[in-house]
Amino acid sequence: AAFRTAFRARGALAVLQHFDSLYSLLHHFQAVETAVKEDALELMMHVASHHSNELPAILDDSGLSHADRTAHLNALKMNCYLLTGLVDAFEMETYKSGLLEVDPGGKNKKNRTKFSGSLWEEEREPLLRLLTQLLQLDLRHLWGGLVVEEEFVSLMTGSCYRILENPSIGLQKYRATREAITHLLAAALIHYDHMFSATLKITQMLQHFEHVAPVFAQAVSLWATEYGLKSLVGELLREIGQKCPQDLARDASGIKGYATFITELAEQIPALVLSNMSVLLRHLDGESYVMRNAVLAAMAEVLVQVLNGDQLEEAARGTRDQFLNMLQAHVCDINGFVRSRVLQLFTRIVQCKALPLTQFQSVVSLAVGRLKDKSVVVVKNAIQLLAMFLSNNPFSCKLSFTDLAEPLKKEVQKLQEMRDRGRSIAAPVITPEEEWEAMLPEVRAATQQLFQPLQEGEEEVLEVEETVESTSEQITGLLRKLNYKSAARLTQKALCRFQGKEPFSGPTEENEEATILGVLKRLYTGSCRGQNSEDPPHGNSSLKTEEVVPEEQSQTELVKQEMLVQYLQDAYNFSVKITEALSLISKMMYENCVSVVQEAIEFFVTVSQFGVPQALLGVRRMLPLIWSKEPGIKEAVLNAYRRLYLSPSGDSERARAQSLVHSLSLVMVDASLGMIQCLEEIISEFVQKDEIKPAVIQLLWERFTEKSQCSSLERRAAVMLLGMMARGKPEIIGSNLDVLVTVGLSEKVCEDYRLAQEVCYAISKLASNPKPALGKNNAPFRLPQNHMLFGCLSEAVSKGFAQPSGHWIPFMEAAVTLIYQLAEGAEEICAHILQVCSQQALEKLQEADGQEADPGVSPSRVSDDASSLPTFQVSLVGQVALQQVAYLEVSVSAELRRRRILREEEKTKKHSDSSTKKQRPRSTGNETTMEEELGLVGASADDTEAELIRSICETELLDGKHLFSAFVPLVLKICNNPGLYSDTALSAAAALTLGKVCMI
Repeated sequence: AAFRTAFRARGALAVLQHFDSLYSLLHHFQAVETAVKEDALELMMHVASHHSNELPAILDDSGLSHADRTAHLNALKMNCYLLTGLVDAFEMETYKSGLLEVDPGGKNKKNRTKFSGSLWEEEREPLLRLLTQLLQLDLRHLWGGLVVEEEFVSLMTGSCYRILENPSIGLQKYRATREAITHLLAAALIHYDHMFSATLKITQMLQHFEHVAPVFAQAVSLWATEYGLKSLVGELLREIGQKCPQDLARDASGIKGYATFITELAEQIPALVLSNMSVLLRHLDGESYVMRNAVLAAMAEVLVQVLNGDQLEEAARGTRDQFLNMLQAHVCDINGFVRSRVLQLFTRIVQCKALPLTQFQSVVSLAVGRLKDKSVVVVKNAIQLLAMFLSNNPFSCKLSFTDLAEPLKKEVQKLQEMRDRGRSIAAPVITPEEEWEAMLPEVRAATQQLFQPLQEGEEEVLEVEETVESTSEQITGLLRKLNYKSAARLTQKALCRFQGKEPFSGPTEENEEATILGVLKRLYTGSCRGQNSEDPPHGNSSLKTEEVVPEEQSQTELVKQEMLVQYLQDAYNFSVKITEALSLISKMMYENCVSVVQEAIEFFVTVSQFGVPQALLGVRRMLPLIWSKEPGIKEAVLNAYRRLYLSPSGDSERARAQSLVHSLSLVMVDASLGMIQCLEEIISEFVQKDEIKPAVIQLLWERFTEKSQCSSLERRAAVMLLGMMARGKPEIIGSNLDVLVTVGLSEKVCEDYRLAQEVCYAISKLASNPKPALGKNNAPFRLPQNHMLFGCLSEAVSKGFAQPSGHWIPFMEAAVTLIYQLAEGAEEICAHILQVCSQQALEKLQEADGQEADPGVSPSRVSDDASSLPTFQVSLVGQVALQQVAYLEVSVSAELRRRRILREEEKTKKHSDSSTKKQRPRSTGNETTMEEELGLVGASADDTEAELIRSICETELLDGKHLFSAFVPLVLKICNNPGLYSDTALSAAAALTLGKVCMI
């Protein structure tokens, strides 16, 4: 209170007499009441603000006495000391008590003190701005124009560093506080030479407080760009670069701070990081993989943001290539995290189109090699990189190396022809004068030998011709044969004989050597021009002009052709590598790691979109994954087929439907039965979610009915697709059943049994599940015995029996199965078919007997025809027998069980009174237990025995021991007393059950 009164009277200088009371408050801060703390902070902020407003006038006063200057200096020091002390004390108190956390319930706000939690945060930012305002003044005048004491600067900046030690300072709500701290430190750096201290302090905090790395990265970026403190970046990176790699490997806590700082700084100011990258390179050889990752990430950011584009200078291009080579080298790093990180960095580089075309092949090869890596994360990132290469490749939207091979071969041949033609046309042109200058030293030496005495054995054998012309030709011929000495000697003689006649005119006594050389030059150059130019001299200039233009054009075309060949070669190599990766990635679809499987599926979707033919194998290979128990994998398969087939290209609805049908038909070509079942599961999912448009279904019906032109394979595929869709919505088939029967099972069925077989499979989707869901006792869907479907099937099977065909047996099996699935009284229909076919077989045997009686027919031939029936005749009988068994075991037993349950429900309703309800005594044998498991409690003895027999095939709870102990006596009883039961099917079921028991 006394200090407040003195402050009103004397202003900021009042602290000189009242410093002790506030210092005592700081010393006993934990014990002092909250109200006193609040009053002290409020008072000191008023004092510092008042002093800040007074100081500009005081600093500009040239007549300020030494005593006043000293008083204001001491007051400034005391005020700043007390203010920063209070900041540190409040910050420490709130940090320790956890008051920085917001009260989640919002209760008891009235009971909170003023400086609890967010209220202190509101006062913190204005206080930091006040300190910044003080530092922005030219305080050196208070120190007599000298440098401000370092202790004072450390006092002001120390509070900033202490606030940054709070782990929650990086939250978004403290953004204003971070900005205030940044500007305060910037003022200290600019006006008070805080560079060295800041470098050491930031480096130390990065090592001990990991959370400050993003804060300091943003602050340093701001200082470098807005305040021009670019040298600080170099100082910090140099300090980090000088850290011993071995020490960093041992200190794991400090590494993360340095690594994060380097990475984020490179993202914000990559150009400045590039200037100081050399000091960080030593960490690439260190033991710490975290630091290696950080330096490599900084390189990648520099490549993306700075060293990107075609307009780079030679030095920048060399740096770019050096960085790329370093990144490629670490694709094979000893640490899996580094390999994975480098692949991620290359993915970003490729995505930003910062990878030069010359490096494409090498990076793709490395990525393909990493597909065999033992680390799952590396494999996953390698697949992502290859997919990114495909999405951003500069070659083509269609990457089939088989399609690229032929154009490449053609263009290479064309380039070779252009080069050969260029060599013949653009031969080096040397003028006669240039040839003479090249010959002159040897010719001069030969001429000088003429004036020396003849050697022993050397004779003059050359004679001058009769005419000047013949002599000139003779001399020229000697020059062309490089016989310079003889040419010079003959010229010497010609000068004597033809003196005064061209070209042998000239002074012969003054300088005979020069005369001979001059004549030889005229003769040689003149003869060369005569040979090289047969046209008159006046046409030479126009000829040269005409030849220069085609020569330049041919050179330009040659360069273009070389670029085209290089482009095709790069595209071909890229396609080959992608194809090589396909076989490796397709094997990863059944890995245990879900993320790898998902990436492999995504990769094949991308490859398919670029028209690589081998991608179809991968698309088929992912089909069985639809049955995966992992929801993520199943959903990935559905999404893959949704992207591949449910979003076709086309301008109209019709065109998109045709594209979808065509694509799905290609998948089914040569596909196995298992693959088709998987595709059926996927398509049924799409149909249930109404993702397949009605236009697609309409087109399939048009193809089937031949209203739309298509091949027999496409027609068959249309029926298969309709059957798959009917699994999701049976009404697709049910509403057009008559069309299927009349078109697919008409009189022309014998022309294409495979189509009829697919029609049977499609119609079978109408059949109910033989094992209905629990609690559902609806009657199974069946068609009347006189339905046209069964008439057509009977006729088709009977006709095929008499007309053998290789595809009749599969059709017959499908037809018989369909009859037993959908027909009421199926055994009667099949009995009629067997009767008709038996009659045909009997007629054939009688015909064979008649031929045997004919003496003109070979006995062996008759014996072969009569003794054996074709295989397809026997298969009909076997298929009917097999389906009859299945019908009894599955359909009949299920229907009897359904009826029994209905009877029991009716009885329960009638006897609702629990007191009058008779409860059947429960025995302890295996028989009673099995009855309860099969739901047979409450039936009569005969009914129970019958239902036990019929249900045995559906029971999965019995092993061999239970069967022998519980069912064999009952089965034998039925077999020994066939008249005991009126149901003849029961006896057959008993026999079948006995056979099954024996097999077990």
